Amino acid sequence: MATDNREPWEHLKGISVTVRNNDVNGALRVLKKKVQRENLLRDLAEHEHYTKPSIKRRMKKQAAVVRWRKKQAEIAETL
Repeated sequence: MATDNREPWEHLKGISVTVRNNDVNGALRVLKKKVQRENLLRDLAEHEHYTKPSIKRRMKKQAAVVRWRKKQAEIAETL
């Protein structure tokens, strides 16, 4: 597994944060930022239950309509 100079856990994928000078609060803050940037919580919520493809399509279309209406409102506001 770790035949060269790598750490045994280096082959694992995921987010990692190093704690420097026993600053756990700072490391936790960095971890929260990384989790938010990667949208991990949203992905976990999406994968918590199975969603049928028809419902996924419906949700995707609803999101597109909301985006379109928002864009139309911004255009109307500038006129």
